[in-house]
Amino acid sequence: MPTEEELFEAVDALLSGEPEMPPPAERARLREAAGITQVRLAQALQTTTQSIKNWEAGRSEPRPPRRQAYQRLLDGWAAQHPATPAADPAMAATFIGTPAPAPMVPEEFAGPAPVPTPATEALAPAAKPAASSRRPGAKKAVAKNTNATVAAVDARFENGPLAVIDADGDGQVSAYCVGGLVLDVPAKTIPALVDWTLAEARLGQARLHRNGRDADPVLVLTPAALERFGLPAALSEEERNASRLPVGHKVVKQIERAGLQMTQRGFGPWARIFRDPEGSRRRCVQLCVLPWNALDVREWGRKDDPQLLLTMHPADLVQYLGLYAARVMTPRGSTATTGLELMTALRPPTRAEKDEATGEFKSAFNADALTALYKVVDCEVPDEHPNLKGKFARHHLRTPAEMLMEEPYDWCRPLTDEECANPYLVAVDLNMSFAAAANSLTVGLNGPTHLTGNPAFDPALPGSWLVDLSHVDLSRVRVGGRTVDGTRLPSPFTPKGDRPEGPAWYATPTVAYAVELGFDVAPIEAYVRTQTSRYLDAWYKRLRDAYVETMADMGVTTDLQGEEFLEAMARRKQVDPAMALLETAIKATAKGAIGKLRQRSRGQVPYYEPYPALERWTWRPDIRAAVLASQRTGLHRKLLKTAAAANLYPVAIGTDAIVYPSPGPSPLDVLPTTPEGKPVPGGFRLGVSPGMVKHQGTQTVLWAEQQFEERGGVFNIANLIKTVDPTAGEGE
Repeated sequence: MPTEEELFEAVDALLSGEPEMPPPAERARLREAAGITQVRLAQALQTTTQSIKNWEAGRSEPRPPRRQAYQRLLDGWAAQHPATPAADPAMAATFIGTPAPAPMVPEEFAGPAPVPTPATEALAPAAKPAASSRRPGAKKAVAKNTNATVAAVDARFENGPLAVIDADGDGQVSAYCVGGLVLDVPAKTIPALVDWTLAEARLGQARLHRNGRDADPVLVLTPAALERFGLPAALSEEERNASRLPVGHKVVKQIERAGLQMTQRGFGPWARIFRDPEGSRRRCVQLCVLPWNALDVREWGRKDDPQLLLTMHPADLVQYLGLYAARVMTPRGSTATTGLELMTALRPPTRAEKDEATGEFKSAFNADALTALYKVVDCEVPDEHPNLKGKFARHHLRTPAEMLMEEPYDWCRPLTDEECANPYLVAVDLNMSFAAAANSLTVGLNGPTHLTGNPAFDPALPGSWLVDLSHVDLSRVRVGGRTVDGTRLPSPFTPKGDRPEGPAWYATPTVAYAVELGFDVAPIEAYVRTQTSRYLDAWYKRLRDAYVETMADMGVTTDLQGEEFLEAMARRKQVDPAMALLETAIKATAKGAIGKLRQRSRGQVPYYEPYPALERWTWRPDIRAAVLASQRTGLHRKLLKTAAAANLYPVAIGTDAIVYPSPGPSPLDVLPTTPEGKPVPGGFRLGVSPGMVKHQGTQTVLWAEQQFEERGGVFNIANLIKTVDPTAGEGE
């Protein structure tokens, strides 16, 4: 038992409060005065560079035990580098306690005082959660606009888009929120947790489009939280196969008794629990059960550290997921699912429209969105689709004349004797290639129109065209006044790079590229969409900005070129490991969403039976085909430009990785430039933006020869060159 003196000392410590930390600007000043970088400080405090940035920008506050260590460091620096209050009235006011004088603004530049409006009043901070909900001493998150402008904060979601729910050894449940905020959670059951979230937590994310809907709050449950709420630490094999708890589980029964509802997928890794809406207000909470693999390590974590997300501190995990939510959107499941939801969030299908006759608002469709489930075309669907039932033998392999085969490149050829004289093979990789291919791409929104009788090709009509391109001879192509040896390049019309052998189905971008190369095309028939839109533009821009901003946080900025860019790319993951996770998640979001447009059956139902994905308006295989066709033909266009400029030909392509023979181990040794030292126009350009290239890896020509000898040539070396070390993996 503690003595009375010890208890009094503990109470006195509480009464005195924690030492007041310097304001954010002073923290940055002290660090810079000491000559310490944010990266070095993050290493010393065993945190992320982004956390240091947040502390110095006022976006969040450090939490124990880092808070005490950071406070001690700042106190030491303050003694070594004292501030000069007289030089900065605002800083003087901070330490002296007197208000700083207002800045002098010429009268002609001083605008009128802002007038409150209903809109601004609605966005003003509302009542805070009950005092018992906020952990004593926890700091409130401070919102900051990256453009340094004052932005209204939606008071409904003042605690961020999501929270990580954890429990300590005494059974106390805590909600870790974005910005270092920690809330005490009084709930003892899952239904109580859901109701607390809806009534008090102030979690969620405002809609990304004025006609969209706000994102539901997401609660990420840690292993300790599962134990506290009576949930199993792992699903049984039967439960994993069903992706849910059984109906008779006690927690499922608790939810039912509380009058809450769940979606048809039940209580699985991603569980959506809700009450009936109140007017237009949704009352829904999503649970992300971390130990049940809700966040796939291949998308959200690191494949070489499968336990990373489970062992990450809740405060660090919520910062990572919160930053993803801020730059992309609140996670809705896998990165692919979230990427698909992002399309809908940025292009909502409906809007409110006033009925002039009645004066009431009604739902109306948006012209630039996917708004209905349309009939699909046989040539565009995968083999297991119900449309194909009874039309082919069970194991029949459909031909290009029966199936639209728009896929990325998987091509490799033997090296010539001249190419073998080079010591290295350098692989460069297109950044965010599928997202870049979606930019400015015209796609169809409505159902297909069948054109027969040898219709004229129209590049403005998205869809599928049955056309014979076997006559297109690319063996000697003229590009910019120079002749290119097309036999050393893959055909732009097939994923394997082979020349077409007869009529085949192609998406509009592929046929348009044949016309661009100067060849005549004569379609036999087509399925086209007449309602068109650049539907994916907003989606691309959102992901582009998220990717570029994240790379900049790791020191890879858009202004870097040449060796400076390569060095920054090589060290980026060591600069900020948390940002490296975010980079992976953003790239997986872009790639996975395109795949979701033609999601295949996962064995939920027998072959040729309807499966759940087919019920989505966003199940659009024609749009996926258009993106992949655009990616592949765009890549071929760059190959032609590069070959024409430098007589340089690839030896392998794997999706978006291109392998070139090189006299040196660096991309700078092989990628051609103009006499002025600039990248060849229309060719490959090193850089961080989507569509530019980075260094994927380097291997030796000897290594490639060994691979061909051991594997018999039935493989693609582009898929094996992953390391930047030319001696690593030798002979593997």
